[in-house]
Amino acid sequence: MKTRLTVAVATFIALLTSIVLFVHPASAAVGFHVSGGRLVESNGSAFVMRGVNHAHTWYTSQTSSFANIKSLGANTVRVVLSSGDRWTKNTASDVANVISLCKANRLICVLEVHDTTGYGEEGAAITLNRAVDYWLSIQSVLTGQERYVIVNIGNEPYGNANYASWATDTGNAIKRLRSAGFEHTIMVDAPNWGQDWSFTMRDNAASVFNADPQRNTVFSIHMYGVFDTAAEISDYLGRFRSAGLPIVVGEFGHNHSDGNPDEDAILSYSQANGIGYLGWSWSGNGGGVEYLDMVTNFDVGSLTSWGQRIFNGANGIKSTAREASVFSGSTNPPTNPPTTPPTTPPTTPPGGPSCSATYAITGQWQGGFQGDVKVTAGGSAISGWTVTWTFGNGQTVSQAWGATITSSGSNVTARNVSYNGSLGAGASTNFGFIGSWTAANPVPTVRCTAT
Repeated sequence: MKTRLTVAVATFIALLTSIVLFVHPASAAVGFHVSGGRLVESNGSAFVMRGVNHAHTWYTSQTSSFANIKSLGANTVRVVLSSGDRWTKNTASDVANVISLCKANRLICVLEVHDTTGYGEEGAAITLNRAVDYWLSIQSVLTGQERYVIVNIGNEPYGNANYASWATDTGNAIKRLRSAGFEHTIMVDAPNWGQDWSFTMRDNAASVFNADPQRNTVFSIHMYGVFDTAAEISDYLGRFRSAGLPIVVGEFGHNHSDGNPDEDAILSYSQANGIGYLGWSWSGNGGGVEYLDMVTNFDVGSLTSWGQRIFNGANGIKSTAREASVFSGSTNPPTNPPTTPPTTPPTTPPGGPSCSATYAITGQWQGGFQGDVKVTAGGSAISGWTVTWTFGNGQTVSQAWGATITSSGSNVTARNVSYNGSLGAGASTNFGFIGSWTAANPVPTVRCTAT
C-alpha cells in the first residue's frame, strides 16, 4: 500500500508539474507578458510604453482623440473607464469600441477602472474586489485581445489612509482575475493616490508579483508632487529595476496642486532605462488642474505648453516611441531601450519655437513669499521667452532676478534677460521673485511663449 501510494503521489506530482510547465508558456505566449523584469510582446519583442491618458468615461463622444493621440507619435493610450459605481458605466459594447479604436490607430490600450481612486480616504471610492466584478462583467470583449490590451485593475486604489492592506487586496484581485481566465498582462497602481510615498507598493511588489500565477503583472507609479527631485525619481524607479520587477510611470505631469514634479527627470530616466511612461492627460481636466491638458478643448492643433513638452520635447513621445510590433510586424530588441524615432511618424509636425513654464512657491511667510519659475524650451532651440500669469487673490511682485517682470493689475509678464533667453531644445532656466499676499496665495496657471 505504501509503495502504491508513493507511486501514485509521484505520478500526480509529475502530471501536475507537466501541466504547470505547459500552461505557463502557453498563456504567456497569448499576448503581452513580463520577461526579465520588462514588458514584452508575444513574439518576445520589447515594448516600452510612450503615451498619454485619455478621460474617455467623461468624454465618450471624443472618439477622434485616439487618432489624434496617434498622430503625435504615441504608441499607447491609457483609457479611463467607470464601473458605474461613481460615474456612468462603460458597457461591454463601449469598451469593445474603445479597443477597436485603439487597434485601428495602432495604439496599445491600457484600460483602467477609475472608481477605485482614493479608497479608504475617499468615501465614494470602491474596492479592488468590486473593480474585479466589473472586469468580469465585460470579460467577453476582452478575451482574445491579449496582444492589444493591458488590464489596469483600478486607478490609485487607496488614498493616504487605511492602505495597509494594499498588497493583500491587490494580490487577491490578481488571483481572482486569473482564476476567471484572464490571460492579459495586469497593471496595478500604487496606494497613496498612486504616489506610494509610504513605499507600500515598492516594499511589497515582489510578493504581489509572485501572487500572480502567470508572473505577468506590471507595477504603475503616479508621479506628481511627491517626485519633485531627480534623486527621488531615480531611487524609486531604480529599486524596481534592481529587483527585476516591471515598472511604468502610469501618470505624471509638469505641475500639480501638491507640488512641482520634475518632469524632465522622469522623461530622461525613463528613456535611459527603458521604462514606460503615460502622461496625464490629453484634455478635459477640471478642478483647478486644467494646466494638465495637453491640448485645448480636444483640439490636436492647439497643443499647450505641457503638450509641447511631452510630445515634442527632449526624451518626449515623438523622439522615443516605437510602435508595437503586433501592428508593424517588426521585432524590437528585448533588452535595449528604444533610441530611434517612432515607426509611424506624427502626421502633425511640431510648430515653431515653443516653451513651457512651471511656477513654484519656494518659501512663504506672513504677508510675503518667494516664487520660482522654471522655463523649458520645446523641441527646438529658442532665442527668447515670455512667461505670463494672472494672480487671483491680489498678490503682487516686488523684486525679481533672472527675468524682467512687469505688472498690469493682476496680470504679470516676465521676460528673459540677456543671459538666459537662448535655450537649446529641451534646455531649462529659472528665474525668481519676491511677492506679497494677504488672504490666500494659490499657484496660478502660467503660460510661456518663445521666439
